This record gives sequence, C-alpha cells and structure tokens, in this order.
Amino acid sequence: MKIKELRQVTVIGLGLLGSSITLAINRGNFGIKTAGFSHRDTTRKRARKLEVADIIYDDICESVADADIVILATPICTFEDLFKTIKPALKKGCIVTDVGSTKVLPHKWAKKCLPSYANYVGSHPIAGSEQRGVEFGRDDLFDGAACIVTKDASTDKKAAALLKKFWSLLGCRVYTMSAVEHDKVLGNVSHLPHATAAALLNASDSNQLKLCGKGFIDTSRIASGPANIWSDIFFTNSENISKGIDKLIKELVKIKKAVKHKDQIEKLLELARQKRAKLIEYKVSKKEIL
Repeated sequence: MKIKELRQVTVIGLGLLGSSITLAINRGNFGIKTAGFSHRDTTRKRARKLEVADIIYDDICESVADADIVILATPICTFEDLFKTIKPALKKGCIVTDVGSTKVLPHKWAKKCLPSYANYVGSHPIAGSEQRGVEFGRDDLFDGAACIVTKDASTDKKAAALLKKFWSLLGCRVYTMSAVEHDKVLGNVSHLPHATAAALLNASDSNQLKLCGKGFIDTSRIASGPANIWSDIFFTNSENISKGIDKLIKELVKIKKAVKHKDQIEKLLELARQKRAKLIEYKVSKKEIL
C-alpha cells in the first residue's frame, strides 16, 4: 500500500495523543477517514461533541474492521489484551502500531497475539504534555516533533516505510531504530527524568514546598504526568530505568562529596552547565525549541 492509498486510520484510546492524531489527520485534509474508539462511554460522548474524528465507534472490533492503520493510544499494559481483542476484526495487510513509550514488550506481544496477515510496526511520537483527556487534543501537536519508528528482523519493510511517511505527513521528524535501542535511549532521556522528578517531590517537605520558586516548579513539572501511564512505562522498561538510576546515584554521590569543596563542586556544576548549553544549541538549530 502507498500513502495515497490510505483510506482509514483508527485510533484506540482518545486521550491527548489519540485525539491529536485524528485531529491532525483531519486538519491535513488528506482524504483519510478517521475513526476512534474509547472504552469509556463518557469519553466517546465528549469525542463526538468535540468532533475529534469522522466517526466514534461504540464497538472496538467495528472500529478496526475497515482500517488500513490501527493505532493504540492507551496505557502500554493494555496492549496485549487489545491485540487479542482486535485480532479477528483486522483486515489483510492492516498495519497495527501504537504510541507507547516502550517498545520491546509491545513487539513481543504483537508477534504472539496478532494474525500473520497484519503488520505490526512500533511508533513513538515524542510529543504531548502532562495533560490528559480528549479535550486537550491539538491538531498541531506533532508539528516538528520527533517520532521513532521501531522494527526488528520480522518487520515488513513496506509497512514500516508507509508508517514513516504517515508520521511525516502529520509533521513529525521520523527516526528508525530497534525496539531494544529505543528502550535503552528513552530510558535515559525520558523515563529517568520522570523518576528523578518523582523522587525529588517525594523527598521534599510539603510545608517547605510552599516557598519554592520557579526553578523547583520547572524541575518537577513532568511528575504531573498520569500515574497509571507512567507506572506502565516504568514496569515495561524496568531494567533500563534501574541502570539509569544507578548512574544518577553515582553522580549524586559525587556532588555530595564535592559540596564540601568549592573548587570541586564548581567543576561539576560547570560541566553540567556546558552540557546543557550544547544541548540547547543543538535543539535550537533543529528548531525543536525557539
């Protein structure tokens, strides 16, 4: 199938990411029908009222029956059961993907649960916020965002190529890597920061926090993410996150020892400042931040 032959995309899960996908497709006026499903009746009613997709189904199997691409936008630990549920309804050649933040287990579940005539390819658009819910969907959420497409030796090359074009169509800069590499990289640059923010808040006194400034608010922002979403991420990438925590602890121990010596702590702080300066310079050059 070519991108111009794409007729229907179905999104299962209509939170921030799910509803933003259908809205972005509709904004582009690509001639692609958008369909959505949520297991919550209240969410389906809000989605219809907000017109986030061309059609909102009450039955999950009906929602995927005519889909060329099915996208799971639900918590990661629901994927295995959802694969089993939609299996009999998928048409031949359908591409099944997801927007989950970990990929090794979804690839494993897809191999076990999906029919041989459907093609699973992993997707991770790195977009969104700590907000949740269909009402926060935005048609520009993916403009300029990075999206990682994951595959392995058994992944259909044509399906992966079409999925890359699909995310590019929505405005993403698309990268490809293995599921193992994805989980290792994201464990360090996404999952570890969330664990750090959560630990920082849990280590803080509630009364003292009332006197915190913008720096603490900025540092701890990502801890506002939905606990059920992030517990799935941590659980499905526990080994990589644990290794990252060990590295962070070593750096904290260095700082702990250095705080008693002005020259030593200054060197560590300057090293961090320079690394962040280079990071910001790179992100600005890529127009990821302004």
